[in-house]
Amino acid sequence: MKNIKIFSSKNHRIGFTLTEVLITLFLTAIMVGIASTSFLNVSPKYRLKKAVWEINSRMNYARYKAIFEVTKIRIKFSQQSYTIEKYDKNQKEWKKEKENFLKGVTLQANNSPVFHPEGTVSNLASIYISNSWGIYRITLAISGRIKVVKL
Repeated sequence: MKNIKIFSSKNHRIGFTLTEVLITLFLTAIMVGIASTSFLNVSPKYRLKKAVWEINSRMNYARYKAIFEVTKIRIKFSQQSYTIEKYDKNQKEWKKEKENFLKGVTLQANNSPVFHPEGTVSNLASIYISNSWGIYRITLAISGRIKVVKL
């Protein structure tokens, strides 16, 4: 048989030294720190776009709900939320259905639009949605058409 040399731990290094591990962790921490600050700067942009999309879709929802349920639907806006209300014909008052809060944006509206069963809208509204990233304007026509414009 041939002589097989068995390597001992004295001749062969296994693993990493403590210094190598610490340097690797330090470099990883620096890279994560740089990446996280760039992600934090982009966050307001996506919050603004999400809020614009949500209000646009909720206005379409209110319009179609008014048509299908043959009743009036109103959307009321406050500085950081909006409320969908349904008109109760028997009690002759508005009943709150749902209130949604929008995080990281500010809302300004000149009116609370009312969607009618015919598909039309009264109390035409211009809604401004803003934060540190920018401003969007959503306008509502009497025909129910919704227009979104970045300002």
